[in-house]
Amino acid sequence: MQRLYKHLDIGLLIARIGMGIGFLYYHGWDKIMGGPERWEGLGGAMSRFGIDFLPVFWGFMAAFAESIAALMIALGFLFAPMSIILAVTMFVAWTGHIASGQGTPGHSFKNMMVLIAFLFTGPGKYSVDAWIASKKSEGKN
Repeated sequence: MQRLYKHLDIGLLIARIGMGIGFLYYHGWDKIMGGPERWEGLGGAMSRFGIDFLPVFWGFMAAFAESIAALMIALGFLFAPMSIILAVTMFVAWTGHIASGQGTPGHSFKNMMVLIAFLFTGPGKYSVDAWIASKKSEGKN
C-alpha cells in the first residue's frame, strides 16, 4: 500500500485536470458566456434559500464557479478557495435537483463530495500553488 503513495501527486493532478476541464467544458463555458440574462436565471436558484436579491450576481457566481474557478482548480491555483466556491455551487445544484425533481441530484452531490475531499488533500506538488510556495521558501533562504 505504501508504494501507491509515491503516485499521489500524479493522481491529484489527473483528478484536478479532469474535474476542472470537465466543469469548464460541460457546464461553465455556456454559463459564463451567457451574460446577464442567463446569469439572472441561474441566480434565481438562490430563492430556495430565501435569497431573492441580486439574482444576476448569484448567477454570475455560479457561472464563475463552473468556469473560472474550475479552470483554477485544474491548474491548482488558489485551490482551496476555488474548491469551496465550486462545492457551494454544487450544494445549490444538488438541492435544486431534489426540490424540482428534475435532473439527477447524484451528479452534483458526487462533485460536491470530491471538491470537499480536495480541501483535505490539497492540490499536490504539480500545481501552481505548490510552485508559488516553493518560490516563497527559496526566497526565505
